[in-house]
Amino acid sequence: MRLLFNKNMSKTGKELAFLRDLYIAPDWTTRFTDIFDKNFKFGDEKEILYVNGGTGAHPLQLREKLGVDVRFQVYSEDEEANMLARGKAEMLGTKIEFSDEFPRESYDLVIADATFVGPEELSEFIGEIIELSDARVAFILPTAGSFGEMFSVLWESFLNADLLENAPEVERLITTVPQISKVEAIAENLGLLQVKSVTENEIFEFANGTEFIESPLVADFLLPAWLGFLNDEEMERACAALTQIIDESAENLTFRFTVKATLITGEKSQSDKAER
Repeated sequence: MRLLFNKNMSKTGKELAFLRDLYIAPDWTTRFTDIFDKNFKFGDEKEILYVNGGTGAHPLQLREKLGVDVRFQVYSEDEEANMLARGKAEMLGTKIEFSDEFPRESYDLVIADATFVGPEELSEFIGEIIELSDARVAFILPTAGSFGEMFSVLWESFLNADLLENAPEVERLITTVPQISKVEAIAENLGLLQVKSVTENEIFEFANGTEFIESPLVADFLLPAWLGFLNDEEMERACAALTQIIDESAENLTFRFTVKATLITGEKSQSDKAER
């Protein structure tokens, strides 16, 4: 379940975990978990797994809503984030298990944060979380229509920074953000029934090019994942061009980009449950 931000080699895992806790969780992650909270109804689940729980904010909120007889476990391969999450749980006196060991059992419900799962690994990720469930699955992710404004200025920045030979990579980024229908089809082909989706537009706004390019979401999570094919010098040129383009085009207005925040839900078939 390799995450996009794991491709950022300029910062340590501990640094990324703190950035995720301070900046990413309150803004980026909350946009998606709010959609989950507004649209998902818990049933009588007794065994729940949360995959990619980050630094623990949403799992801890859900734990407080659920009965004491519900076993709630969180899995993430990010051990540094798990350490922060465990510290929060201990401080709150909340009984919840955070682990970086891949689960070897099944659950009544699997909730997953796929917002930083690379498009090329999405099918495998969905297959893994479905396999871990005996009954219901719910996951959040950005879908097609996201980042369009960013990809547009990225392409222009490559032109201005004399990196036009890399322009096809930006075009690839646009096409790999999955359509909702494609995600639903993947889930159905992997065994989910009654697959449903809910999507809301989320706007990310920045005062100018410098604020945009220096924001942790962009600088430490999105751009390193998207532009990993550039060397350090090329990355610096691209970022400088990005900043200039945003400032010149904004004309005292803010720069915004849109994300299609999507919740996908489904259920395992009765035959799959019986086999377990």
